Amino acid sequence: MSIFSRMRDGRAKNSLAGSAWRFNLGASIAGKPVTERTAMQMTAVYACVRILAESIAGLPLHLYQYKGNGKEKAIDHPLYVLLHDEPNPEMTSFVFREALMSHLLLWGNAYAQVIRNGKGEVTALYPLLPNRMTVDRDEHGRLYYRYQRGSDEATGNSPAKRETVVLMPSDVLHIPGLGFDGLVGYSPIAMSKNAIGLAMAAEEYGSKFFANGAAPAGVLETPTLIKDVSKLRDSWNEAYGGSRNAGKVAILEQGVTFKPISMSPQDSQLIETRKYQLDEIARIFRIPPHMIGDLEKATFSNIENQSREFVTYTLGPWMARWEQGLNRALLLPSEKGRLYVKFNVDGLLRGDYKSRMEGYSIGIQNGFMSPNDVRALEEWDLIPAEKGGDTYMVNGNMLPLEMAGAYAQPSASIGGSGNGSDNAPSDDGRKENQNERKPLLELGRQSE
Repeated sequence: MSIFSRMRDGRAKNSLAGSAWRFNLGASIAGKPVTERTAMQMTAVYACVRILAESIAGLPLHLYQYKGNGKEKAIDHPLYVLLHDEPNPEMTSFVFREALMSHLLLWGNAYAQVIRNGKGEVTALYPLLPNRMTVDRDEHGRLYYRYQRGSDEATGNSPAKRETVVLMPSDVLHIPGLGFDGLVGYSPIAMSKNAIGLAMAAEEYGSKFFANGAAPAGVLETPTLIKDVSKLRDSWNEAYGGSRNAGKVAILEQGVTFKPISMSPQDSQLIETRKYQLDEIARIFRIPPHMIGDLEKATFSNIENQSREFVTYTLGPWMARWEQGLNRALLLPSEKGRLYVKFNVDGLLRGDYKSRMEGYSIGIQNGFMSPNDVRALEEWDLIPAEKGGDTYMVNGNMLPLEMAGAYAQPSASIGGSGNGSDNAPSDDGRKENQNERKPLLELGRQSE
């Protein structure tokens, strides 16, 4: 059951105005109108939004429960399937999270309707458009959400039909972005409209430059008086204007000369402006430039570090917003503190094959990983337990402090005969360390 069949109708009485600070969209200083939709026509904005939305949507999202001294996936909980696989019958978890993350990046807020059963358990999640949502407080200071549902476009002579519905906080999953009041985030597009508008103006200028045949505008001069000036101009544009006519040789008659009056793209630094705006937009979304195709400052030695910084400093805060928002809105009061939602970023931090194998080797030698732990991370077949697949081992040279003297090799006393002594070394001058590479459980029994 979706929003179109379950939301509470009507308006709340004596509602207060939303407390979020509103930043206006519209015309930028460069003269270009900037909205969430027009901004997406910029390739840099589209690339940044797509990278972040697909990254959040592609990460494994699990519901965990505390058990004993550790944790395990709560795969039997109904919420696990909703978050990991299918939040509603119409979309997958990837599509759902991708849509909400794009809303969060463009409008600064992500909303979804929460469908519950009679027990209060979540049975479905449906995305809501942020530009139709208003967050208000009633006369008692309690939050509520007003949503405008209906068609965006008018049909025939009839205006677009809109219906206002009211949702309680328990019926809404709200993930806000950066905001002044902590309740509603403000749009990154509105905050950066001048930077985006300048990039749009530079792109339009470059497009018109090539539409004019990649030649600067100018004037046609003639020593004689011409009665129909527009006819001469139109014939000139038809013959030599546009990219399809680029490279044609102009033929001028009756003393007509062409005099350019505009600066070339190099003189106006068009290319440099467009490159700088590319970095500016990447800076807005905190995206490494190499991820949106700017490889000017990327090298083989720093791309891996930049990718790790992307996970830590870019995806990390967004994942925290998602995890805490999901925990707050979807878990019942009795489940909070016992269950929690968590992204798995191990796949993004794997590193190259050699580094992974070296890390696994350190884990096995120091006893905090077993061979099957490694094989599970690499998605290999597991080794049977009876063959040591689940055995945790430590290097024999690493012993608890109280066992440091248990396996010491006392040397022969100075001046002693050394014959027949129980402490005499073996024939090869060494005594094998019997504690080498033994299971942890066996070492524990020896320490007792």
